[in-house]
Amino acid sequence: MKYGEPGKARRRITSLLSMLTFVVMAVTGALAFFLPFSIEIAGLHSLMGFVFVAFIAVHVLNNSRQLKGYLRSRVVGLALAVTVGLGVVFFFQPAPVKAVLGLSQNLGPALDRFEVQEDGMVYHYAPSDDYRMELTVKTGPNFDPEDPPEIAIWLENQGDYHIKTLLGPAGISDDLPYWSFKRRGWEKAKEEAGNEEEIDAVSTPTPNGSFDPADYILPADPDTSTPYKLLIEINQSGDAYGEYDDQPSLVYSVEIDNLRPATFQILDLVGYPKREDEDGKEAWSLYFVDEGFGSALKLVDSVLLRVERGL
Repeated sequence: MKYGEPGKARRRITSLLSMLTFVVMAVTGALAFFLPFSIEIAGLHSLMGFVFVAFIAVHVLNNSRQLKGYLRSRVVGLALAVTVGLGVVFFFQPAPVKAVLGLSQNLGPALDRFEVQEDGMVYHYAPSDDYRMELTVKTGPNFDPEDPPEIAIWLENQGDYHIKTLLGPAGISDDLPYWSFKRRGWEKAKEEAGNEEEIDAVSTPTPNGSFDPADYILPADPDTSTPYKLLIEINQSGDAYGEYDDQPSLVYSVEIDNLRPATFQILDLVGYPKREDEDGKEAWSLYFVDEGFGSALKLVDSVLLRVERGL
């Protein structure tokens, strides 16, 4: 048969497309395992999976005669048994499989959800089958669902270092200066960790040094876990009041301690950020909210954190 014949050309094109689609799935699968969760990577991997299935279906039709011969082979039973066996092991995840999955940097995929409602905002985070976090922000009279304020939700360790942004803008935001400052520090530390062989503050799971959120949210040894903090920064741009042309953002916080677990906790208003550079380096501190604030205090009525463990 000549190369130009339709049947042979169709089989070659289908095989090539199947191979290239598989390469994309393999690369995105590895990225999804080794990198923090990304909806772009997860979406690309999933959608290319559907495309791959379609190409495989065409491949089966193009090579049905040869495949029928494979099905009559004695190794079909062995191949089927190996596939089913691996599927069962990976589904039930015994200790060795969980140890491998523990190497993944992907803590929280699809069960990460944020909803804005008329009477509040609700953030759901479930990085594990036995851990579920729900943060409910009951809004005040000055909250406008048609023009909601900017908000960032993140975790910090006891050393006040950012360890994970749960919800925030795509990039650094001038409206959320405290979160932006903490986030830039985290990015710088991660970059330095990649350029140096040993950086204790990143590579060692010490009480105040680990930047891995799993060391706090899902510690391997709960008896040695250390408290961490959840913070919210919220800011309504252009909300003039009193002497302020634009009131600063407000920061709310709560400490979470796995050694003394509490299902429900209320976040406290801990202050507003103010820049105070030290020795030429950018620095931000939180200041007590005084009577100079007005409408900004009515954006949020209360913030309730609910954490369920061992589901």
